[in-house]
Amino acid sequence: MRLMNKLKTFAFIAFFVASGQNAFAQDLLARQAPVDRKMKAVDTLLLHNIIEKENMESPAAQLYDEWDNQYAHRSTALPDSFRIDLRHFYMPTPSRVITSNFGSRWGRQHKGLDIKVYIGDTIRAAFSGKVRIVRYEARGYGNYIVIRHNNGLETIYGHLSKQIVSENQEVRAGEPIGLGGNTGRSTGSHLHFETRLCGVALNPALLFDFKNQDVTGDFYTFNRSKYDKQSAEANRTRGKVDKGNYADDEGRDEMASNNGSQNFLLTNQVKYHKVEAGETLQSIARKRGVTIEQICRLSHISKSSAIRPGTILRYS
Repeated sequence: MRLMNKLKTFAFIAFFVASGQNAFAQDLLARQAPVDRKMKAVDTLLLHNIIEKENMESPAAQLYDEWDNQYAHRSTALPDSFRIDLRHFYMPTPSRVITSNFGSRWGRQHKGLDIKVYIGDTIRAAFSGKVRIVRYEARGYGNYIVIRHNNGLETIYGHLSKQIVSENQEVRAGEPIGLGGNTGRSTGSHLHFETRLCGVALNPALLFDFKNQDVTGDFYTFNRSKYDKQSAEANRTRGKVDKGNYADDEGRDEMASNNGSQNFLLTNQVKYHKVEAGETLQSIARKRGVTIEQICRLSHISKSSAIRPGTILRYS
């Protein structure tokens, strides 16, 4: 009997100890679960930071084998299809006026859009990325900037009067990078804006709607077989604009074409003149009934500036 009592006591103690250990183990697991979740969150954040750092050091590394500051653009292997993220964009200029389309022009291919800006207007980065080139090209872009972005695109900004960023500098979407100008091969102050994928020029009108100051969607999927048709359609619907204005808060009123003539009139008595062959500042001032000084001040030029046919000058 005494042995039976001892066995029962031992069994009871063993059961109690086992139960306690099991409860203790469950308690440990319960306390460990939030720690595991926190560590997982830390790991995810750390991984995200590493990826972001790598992207800033070498944007779109999955598309480009190298970072080369020598060439404004050089074609590399172009995928048959590629999805471009257009979110988190910023319009490079508030101007809505397109003066020249992407495509064939004067017997050669025009690789970007020309957007009307004035000398000194602020030009901004379209997307976040890293500045690859800041240079001058006398027979082409003039003062220009090339930025490579994490979404795979490279954007080019040409004919600037001034560049205010440097090569290998990281920039954010909307950050000022330069000032509008008329440098290089240019017939009047404007921004030459290009969008390239693997060095191949894509029609910016497929991505940007300058008239509405917006992108065409959250994403654009480049597809070799559909590109030409899409580009032609974009030129038709979002291409050259004969009327437009600036989207800033100063309220530059809508510019209207005067029945297709070469002279432009703004409804708020802000007037423009498109230079014809043989005209000078003196002859334009006399024709418009204003002073040369007024034309120079409003158009951000000097009396010694060379004006070429096609240049648009503000005179009122």
